[in-house]
Amino acid sequence: MAVTETVQTEKLIYQSKLISRDLSWLKFNQRVLDQAKHLDRTLFDRLKFLAITDSNLDEFFMIRVGSLYNYLDFKKERTDYCGLREKPFRKLLFENINEFIFEQKDFYKKKLAPEFKKNGFVIANVDELNEDERKKVKDYFKKTVFPMLTPMVYDNYHPFPMLMNLLQIFAVVTLTTEKPIKKKLSFIQIPQNLPKFFEIERGNLIVFVPISEVIRAHINKLFRNIEIVSVSQFRLTRNGDFTLEESDDIEANFLEELKRKLKTRRTGRVVRVEMEEGFDDYLKSVLMNRWELEDDNFFLVRKNELMDFDALWQIIKHQEFKDRLAKSPKQMLPLMYPEDGDDSIFDVIKNRDILMHHPYNSMELLIELLEKSAEDSKVLSIKVTVYRLAKESRVTAALLKAAENGKHVSVLFEVKARFDEENNIHEAQKLQRAGCFVIYGISNVKTHTKLLLIVRKEGDSVTRYVHMSSGNYNEQTANLYTDIGILTADDDYGRDVSEFFNAITGHSLPNIYDYLITAPKDMRQQLIDLIRKEALHAKDGKKSGIVIKINSLQDKHIIAELYKASKAGVPIKLIVRGICCLRPGREGLSDNIEVYSIVGEYLEHSRLYYFHNEGDPKVYGGSADVMVRSFERRIESLFQIKDEKVRAQAITILRYNLRDNVNAYKMNEDGTYTVKVPVGEEPFNIHREFFKIKPEDLNQVCLV
Repeated sequence: MAVTETVQTEKLIYQSKLISRDLSWLKFNQRVLDQAKHLDRTLFDRLKFLAITDSNLDEFFMIRVGSLYNYLDFKKERTDYCGLREKPFRKLLFENINEFIFEQKDFYKKKLAPEFKKNGFVIANVDELNEDERKKVKDYFKKTVFPMLTPMVYDNYHPFPMLMNLLQIFAVVTLTTEKPIKKKLSFIQIPQNLPKFFEIERGNLIVFVPISEVIRAHINKLFRNIEIVSVSQFRLTRNGDFTLEESDDIEANFLEELKRKLKTRRTGRVVRVEMEEGFDDYLKSVLMNRWELEDDNFFLVRKNELMDFDALWQIIKHQEFKDRLAKSPKQMLPLMYPEDGDDSIFDVIKNRDILMHHPYNSMELLIELLEKSAEDSKVLSIKVTVYRLAKESRVTAALLKAAENGKHVSVLFEVKARFDEENNIHEAQKLQRAGCFVIYGISNVKTHTKLLLIVRKEGDSVTRYVHMSSGNYNEQTANLYTDIGILTADDDYGRDVSEFFNAITGHSLPNIYDYLITAPKDMRQQLIDLIRKEALHAKDGKKSGIVIKINSLQDKHIIAELYKASKAGVPIKLIVRGICCLRPGREGLSDNIEVYSIVGEYLEHSRLYYFHNEGDPKVYGGSADVMVRSFERRIESLFQIKDEKVRAQAITILRYNLRDNVNAYKMNEDGTYTVKVPVGEEPFNIHREFFKIKPEDLNQVCLV
């Protein structure tokens, strides 16, 4: 951008009351990259965070940049929250992405790579190997790699090949043997089932040779007696943002439509080309014309750099280094769960509500409840919503067992969960074949709520056991994500959740729930009402306050109400892990709003909403972030926390989050973030403190 244009753009962005969703996301990925810079972490943990930034960026291009191109390609108008239209915003966005990538690659090269050797490994190209090692590489190429490679020529007789998303590709420019001599272009995709590195033992070192370099060193074997002009490596990212057309067709057509759309993700519009230095100009011109690209779409990778940091997982998870990753402390039983006693899990839940806080509490208790329910002759039915499952899921296994044992099993299986669609279709069809009643999502909305209902005959009546959560029924991510969930046999919750399942599995339209707030029906408005109530209290000179912990904050309507509440004098503290489009601390607009982000060892995924309510706090947990999609395009639920002890636990979770001075960042008015550091106080790291929490640490002291 020219200097004048840049100044005008910066002025326009700063004047906006809102912060760009996409630029805010880049700031989040920057905070993830910060985790790789912590010198108190092992090299392997630092590489882990670096690899996460790369997979994050891949998804960002596929979905967010893909979405932007849905506007650009079809000439639809869009004004970003920062006030810029499509083309100037794309230019600004790509400039910011390039700055991030430069820092990411530079940090890897200068700070991480020099540590490899002292940690027992190196990454080396073929020309850095000794003669014996090169022979091993040659044999591996000949026996394993060569048979898997397929050179695909593009000329007048061969159509342009379908090049796949996120695969590394070699483009080879050759000269024809006939006259007049012309250039020919061939492509070789590196199969995704090959490892990222070929491994060689060298004394006490493991040498990791990138498979791409193994192929490069022997690529002439694929072009015998042909003159090679250039060999260029690149990687494509395609638009993965799609929506399903709403249809009244039968379920089978819905699944076929989804499968068809998934294929377009593999073959969709190219939005990014990562290319190595020395990229052939002729090749670049062919790709630009073929895919209607501009120079902005090409991102440079320097020589001898990894094109894809996702490859680092082969090193991070290597058997030789399995003890080098940080170990989590031992998980505890939930605070309200008795450590001793002969009561069954059903009896325990009947006696008290139990708040589960993952990963500090294991998900094992919930899995045990499901597995016992599958075998228990008194259990009549199980109903559950599923968004993402673990591979080899014990949840699926328990539901299958329950169906085998003659119990009624209803599963609302959201097959549109992004990037898990194919796995979810497979798992859902497996359940359906076993006799479960399976719903494959609902029309054009995603089912994102996390609810479980178990109906058990006890004497002359039935008891409803309920689990309500912010997290997925996934025992793998439950060890990595922080989430909250409540196990309860409270009949008020039971009635609400029963009504909710009737609404989503049948044809029922309940007017209102006692302790649930649901979307897409009325969640936004009920949250607005709660915010306005705090604003009225502040105007009347009463104490007030709002604390919200979520993943993302983007909805304009809620942001507008928070601004109004701030002006009314309500102290507001927001803990927003990722995207935050609200601008905090602006004079006359958001003076009373503070925004924090916590990024550390675990992915903060729990959602909690706290409203002071004149000293009798209302606290909600659940699946919903403050996003347009959460209120308008998803089935979501928030549950009010009734039990006093459980509410004290939820409030303590929020209080600990606000105390954190190890993983926390404070958001500035301009959308940047400042690391929160201990000043005159001991370091307080919630990702360690929650493993040590005791019942006596809980209280309901007002947060603001």
